[in-house]
Amino acid sequence: METTGKYRILVAEDDEDIRSLLRLYLENAGYEVILAADGWEARELFRKERADLALLDIMLPKLDGYRLLEEIRKTSNIPVLFLTAKDQDYDRILGLNLGADAYLTKPFNPLEVVAHINSQLRRFYQLGGGKQEKQLQILTVGELRLDLGQMKVTKGKMPIDLTPTEFKILSRLMQSPGRVYTKAQLYDSINGSYSESDDKTMMVHISNLRDKIETDGKNPEYIKTVRGIGYKIEYKK
Repeated sequence: METTGKYRILVAEDDEDIRSLLRLYLENAGYEVILAADGWEARELFRKERADLALLDIMLPKLDGYRLLEEIRKTSNIPVLFLTAKDQDYDRILGLNLGADAYLTKPFNPLEVVAHINSQLRRFYQLGGGKQEKQLQILTVGELRLDLGQMKVTKGKMPIDLTPTEFKILSRLMQSPGRVYTKAQLYDSINGSYSESDDKTMMVHISNLRDKIETDGKNPEYIKTVRGIGYKIEYKK
């Protein structure tokens, strides 16, 4: 496998065999791995150790994955992926609403998990790594202002707290105001791969974005739906 650099991955999983399998594949991919067998241990490791991405099971002992994600989001916007046997739409929507960047279900292909992690890290850290041209660092649409370098969004003078996934989607839209993006094109900004089953995931992200940036999420002034095609951002007084 191609070496991807010494990013550090926090893996929270109560099944010892799965922990060992993930560690093997992630270390072979060039990552450092820190392991936790329950939610409490994962929370303490996150507080004490540097982690560049977290891979969480939902059904963890002591502190479940949802609550662990909430703890992580209090202080960090690192990419967080759920890897879980809970495959109902409700579980997926809840995880995304809490700030997860991707939702992978068991049984899983370890190589696919590594590919998702590669993609999340590449997009998250390159997007905020200051590699863009200076004139593209600040994007504005109406009262919205998105700073690519500092990964901050404001509306007027009010800061808007976005998850990394929401930030990626909004930045893609704001780079070309008025352009219509398909769901597949927007999903490519997150994971680099798309299937029809991801439609609901994208709808959740768009709904969450509207709740945060719009005065009235049900009557958006910024993110518009183009029926049968996808979404665009524009602002007209």
